[in-house]
Order: sequence, then C-alpha cells, then structure tokens
Amino acid sequence: MVALSETADTARANRKLVRESMAAPLLEREHERELAVRWRQHRDEKALHELVQSYMRLVIATASRFKNYGLPQADLVQEGVVGLMQAAARFEPERDVRFSTYAAWWIRSAMQDFILRNWSVVRTGTTAAQKSLFFNLRRLRAKIEEGTGGRLDDVGRAQIAEQLGVTRADVEDMEMRLSGGDQSLNATIGPDGDDAWQDFLADDRPNPEESVAELRDSRRRSEWLASSLMELSERERIIIRERRLREEGSTLEELGVKLGISKERVRQIEHRALMKLKAALLRQVDHPADLAFLGATPS
Repeated sequence: MVALSETADTARANRKLVRESMAAPLLEREHERELAVRWRQHRDEKALHELVQSYMRLVIATASRFKNYGLPQADLVQEGVVGLMQAAARFEPERDVRFSTYAAWWIRSAMQDFILRNWSVVRTGTTAAQKSLFFNLRRLRAKIEEGTGGRLDDVGRAQIAEQLGVTRADVEDMEMRLSGGDQSLNATIGPDGDDAWQDFLADDRPNPEESVAELRDSRRRSEWLASSLMELSERERIIIRERRLREEGSTLEELGVKLGISKERVRQIEHRALMKLKAALLRQVDHPADLAFLGATPS
C-alpha cells in the first residue's frame, strides 16, 4: 500500500508540474535577456527561478521525445531540469542567442546521458559517434526499410555507418543490443526448465591442471635462466637484463652511455652473450622450443 500511495503521489506531482509549466508565460526577448543578466551578474535567484520556470515546458517537450526508451517520464524531466540549470549557469546574455536555443542542447544532452546510463546494465556508448548511433539507428533504419520495402541489409547498414561515422560492425552490434533488453543469467531456459542461461556459458579459463603445469614450467624456466646467466660476465648480464628481460628494454644507445662504450660495441656484446646464454640453456633443457620465453635468440 505504501508503494501504491507513493506512486499515486508521484503521478499527481508530475501532473501538477506539467500544468504549472505549460501555464508559465513565454518570455519576450528583452525580458529574457534582463533575467539572464540579473542572474549572471548579480546572482538574483528570483530572476533564475522565472527564467527556469518559463522554459520548463521545453524540458517536458524534450522528455516526451524520449518516452519510448522505457524509462520513467519523471526521471527524464528531472535530468532535463539539471540540464536546464547547467544552461542557466553557462548562458552568456551578451551573445545574440535566445536562451531557449542554448538550453535545448543542454536539456537534450542531460537526458541522453541519463538514458545511456540506465537503459542497460551494459554500458552502451561512450564516444559521440556511438551516442549518435544509439539515438538515430531506429530512425535511419525505418527510413531505409521504408525506401527499400524490406528489412535492413548489409547495404543499408553500410549507409548508416557512413552517415554516423561508425563502422558497420558497430551498427550490427547496436542492432542486436536494441533488439532485446537485459536478461538475468540466473533466469531459467523455458517455463519449466531447471537449467539457467549461465550454465551454458563457456569458461575459457585454464583448468586447475593447466594452471599448475604452467606455474611449474614457469618456475623451471626461471631456474634455468638464473643458472645460465651466472655463466655470463657482469657486463653481459647487465646488457641481457636491460635489453631482453625487461618489459621496456633499453636501447643500444642508452646502454652505451651507461657502460661508457659505443652502441655498436653494445650490439656485439649482446650477440655474444645471447650465444653463450643459448648454449648454457641447451645443456639444461630437452626441447629447444622451451627457449621461446627469451624472445628472439640467435640462430
């Protein structure tokens, strides 16, 4: 009963907001500019209230355009009010632009961001092109299908991709996502089934035996390498560690400066050290392919 009461109260509040907003008088251009100046320069809250209240009708009209995305109208209106307030905070009355024109962009942007955040538990789009694809795909698809008399094909997807600056794969992916809502992985398959969707997801992780074998092999390779490095001179070990055993290896020139020799001399020492290291490793392993962890080795 509490939930029903709250829902009814919310509905009444929304209807009241719509009535008051539509009844608010439209602003003349000069009065609108005067209100914007009073708010921007003097922080006159009465001027801000009148300016915002006069354009609440714009928020409600914009919210109605997004009613087909399955989100509560009241939430869309709230987000639109946030956009309207942002527009009021940034509007420059000295520019020859009506506030309604400027605010429309902020209102629409706030609602679109809200829809993208809440339409799906999976993040839908982050770039401007992906957002444009999300909000324009249905319209463009309907237009193409109406012109061709059939369903959207690869040619139509290519046209949409070109118009919106995305790839055809992006269009196909968005088509699939818009064709159905989110579904719980715990949901059963069929009304009387016991199996859940998650039971049929492939697990690409290595099994316990593979994990143990990989850990053992990694430890063994580390032991081989540590033992073989001890057969190199100190300068050779420095060059091999800096050039081959770090994620971002040093350049020949950097090592030359560090060791006080030319980069050509570093290259010669590295080549000789790799030959010695390979020979030392081959004495310990059964399969030369095991040396792949070193990267490029001399032939």
